[in-house]
Order: sequence, then structure tokens, then C-alpha cells
Amino acid sequence: MSSISEKSKLPSKFLSWLIVVSMILLILSSLSLHQFSNNCDNSFIARSVFNFILVNNSSIYLKSNGKGDQIKNHLILSEMPKKEDTCIHKVGFQFSGHMENMDEMGQHHGAACDQSRALLRVYMYDLPSEFHFGLLGWEGSANQMWPSVSISNRFPPYPGGLNLQHSTEYWLTLDLLASNTANVVRPCSAIRVQNSSEADVIFVPFFSSLSYNRHSKLQGHEKVSANRMLQDKLVQFLEGQDEWKQLGGRDHLIVAHHPNSMLFARNKLGSAMFVLSDFGRYSRKIANLEKDVIAPYKHMVRTIPIANSPSFSERPMLMYFRGAIYRKDGGAIRQVLYYLLKDEKDVHFAFGSVQANGIKQAGKGMASSKFCLNIAGDTPSSNRLFDAIASHCVPVIISDEIELPFEDVLDYSEFCVFVHSSDAVKKGYLLNLLRGIEQENWTKMWERLKKISRHFEYQYPSQPGDAVDMIWQTVSRKKSATQLSVHRKNRYRRSQSS
Repeated sequence: MSSISEKSKLPSKFLSWLIVVSMILLILSSLSLHQFSNNCDNSFIARSVFNFILVNNSSIYLKSNGKGDQIKNHLILSEMPKKEDTCIHKVGFQFSGHMENMDEMGQHHGAACDQSRALLRVYMYDLPSEFHFGLLGWEGSANQMWPSVSISNRFPPYPGGLNLQHSTEYWLTLDLLASNTANVVRPCSAIRVQNSSEADVIFVPFFSSLSYNRHSKLQGHEKVSANRMLQDKLVQFLEGQDEWKQLGGRDHLIVAHHPNSMLFARNKLGSAMFVLSDFGRYSRKIANLEKDVIAPYKHMVRTIPIANSPSFSERPMLMYFRGAIYRKDGGAIRQVLYYLLKDEKDVHFAFGSVQANGIKQAGKGMASSKFCLNIAGDTPSSNRLFDAIASHCVPVIISDEIELPFEDVLDYSEFCVFVHSSDAVKKGYLLNLLRGIEQENWTKMWERLKKISRHFEYQYPSQPGDAVDMIWQTVSRKKSATQLSVHRKNRYRRSQSS
């Protein structure tokens, strides 16, 4: 009998042990779910799951417009509420099994970018150094095509002064080189691939703005400038490549940020996607908003730290402008405004240049002003707009033909004032408009400026949401339009050739 009673006790002990283990697992699961939904929702399913959807490896943030029954789609750049950022990104990357070693922007730390998750796979031609870093005096060893970018001070710096404002080409090239460098932490928006058949975009690493600034004038007994010769050699090279012939260059990316760069080659290479400062010196056939990317200038004044940004009452000047006053073409409005505003006590409107400590003076002037004028000059855009953004001085844009960087995802009306040129030249119009903007409304624009200013920063390594990252994201969106054009043209081509 005793042996039988002993055997009967075994199942009951086993059941008790199983119940205890189950309760422990249930408690641990509840704690895990609570931590997962922390700062998002108190329910077991985080509310942010509804807000975050992965579509074709791209992150789409669905944000209510406040009416309760409509949803607005936003590419996830930086506009999401901070408290939800971490939760949203964790949800997204849990689905694809990449939780470990991620920051809040969903990027790897200390690990190579996952090519399958990159927005853009970019093939970069191995052009001779005379087209890029050789223009900076760099000479590699016998078999060295590119400088090492693993340490910031090992590769040649870009020249200072006004050269810097058109240095976009330099930062994009560095970023692509960094994408194959294991110890450089950067966003994974774009990654360099070694086979052009795997690429979404083919990048042409020609420092065209630097070539114009440094080598557009004839030297000694030259009959053709070095800048012109480089452009001619580039055209010859590209037209001979199978990659160019395949789509007629429509999947190529060429940076020509200085308005006068690529002056001789642009007509022959106009099928490519250009990265430009504006369209002021281009025909619509060669450059247009449908296929090309507008990139910000690199600002010249120092960025004001957000915590130290002067408020409304700490900016005694109403309006600030410093620069060339007598300009040709659309810039004639500058001299009209000069004579209208030069005697106003709370307006600084004066001639200035980069000489004689001009950049430092401009930085101080913008930081002490509520509004900074961005007036059309020889071209619709200028570096002055981005100096104002870095200074958190509300830009007043008087340029009817201007195109703005990242405007498909940024609403400039939230942090800029736009004035038609025809209205600006009316006596008293501009002063009355700006003096009529109350402190509360100005502060809203100022707060928005502080949040978006990071989108206009060029730096190495690039950071999530900075100028380099934003350019790659813009190229990715343009790529879809290019693919649509190619596919439409291919509708009957295959059937006719078969």
C-alpha cells in the first residue's frame, strides 16, 4: 500500500511544480510587455504598433491630423514625438529580428550596415583622383584609389572660405566611403555596393564645384582651363560606360552645387539626376524638380546651440541683411530694399563680405535679430538662408523663383516668412508685415527653427537626419519617379524587339 501511495503523490507534485513555473513565466511575460509598452501605452499592445508600418524596407509613420478620421503619411525623418521614438523603432525592428545593437534611429553601432535595409544601394565609379581628392592635393599610394576615412583627420580637408558653401560633393563622397568602413558609425540610408547591377543609383564622384572654384581660370599658356578639360574627360568616360548606356544616364547622380559648375558638360549629361543649389542657371530641359535634388548650402556662420539661442526679447534688431547690395538679374531688388530700409533704427541693412571678419560679424548680427532677409541675388538662392537657420533667426524669403531643400517633407511656412518681390518693394510693406508679427507667433517659428536646423548640418561622420542623410533620403524618393519613367518607356520595347 505504501508503494502505491508514493506513486500517487508523484503526479500531484509534478502538477504543483508545473503551476509554479507557469506563474513565474506569466509574471515575467507581463513585466516584459509592460516595459515594451512603456511611454507608448499602458495596454499590452503598444499604440505605436499602429503608428509604425514597414513598407518595402522603408519606415512610414502614420500620424493623426487631429480630426480623428484621417491619417497623414510621413516618411520617418525626425518629425515624430520624441517620447514615442524609441518605442516605435523597437517595434519596427523587432519584426525583422534586428533588435540588438540599435540606436533610437534604428542604426547599428559598431557594425556594418545591412545592405538589405538601406534605402539606397549606391555604386560609385572609381574615377582617378584628379576628379575628386586629387583636387585637394591628395596623392594615394601605388594601388590606393581612395583616402582612408576611418580616422577624421587622415583625409584631406575641404578648403575654407566661400568654397565651403558648395562642398556637398565632398560630404556625400566621404559618406559613401564610410559606408564600407567598419569602425565609422553613420546612418544606413545609403550604402556603397561593389557591383553596379546591385545598385539603385550610380554616383559620379566629381568635385565639380571645387573644380570650378579652383581651376576655371586659364593658367599660364593654357588655351583650355583645367576645369573644362576635366568636364570633357568626364563626359567621354561616362558615355563609354555600359552603366550609362543601359538607361541613358537616368540612374546616375551628379553633384553640381555651384551654379557655374558643370557648365560645359551639363547639356550632354542632362539625363542624369543632378544635386543642385537651385535651377537659376539651368534650362528646364536639363534640370527640374521632377528628377533633380535641391541640396542646402553649407552655412558659414557657427551654429547656435539650442540651449543658448537668444529669445524674442534678447534680439533687439528687427531685421538683418549683410551682403552684396548691387546685383544683376533678379538681385536688383536688393538695392531697392536698401534705400527703403537703410535709415530704420532697428534694421541692419549693409554691404558685407567674407573679408575683414565678415562671417563672424554676420553671425553676431543674425543672432541679435528677429528676422533675417534672404533676397534673390544673381541666382534665386544663397547661403544666407542657411546662415539664418543656423542662427535661429526667422528667415524672410524674398525670391520668387527659389527652390528649397527637402520641401516635400519640410513645411517652410512653419519657420519662414515668404514675401513676393512685388510686395516687398512697396514702401512700408515689409516693415509693417514684420512688426505686425506678435511675439507668440515669432516664438513658434523660432522653436520650429531649433528643431529642424540639424537637417541642414554637413558633418563627418554623418548623423541621422543631417544634411547628408536628408539628401540620400531625397534621392531615394526621386528614384521612384525615375523608375516610373523608365518602366513607362519600356511598355512596348520588349514586345517589339521579340
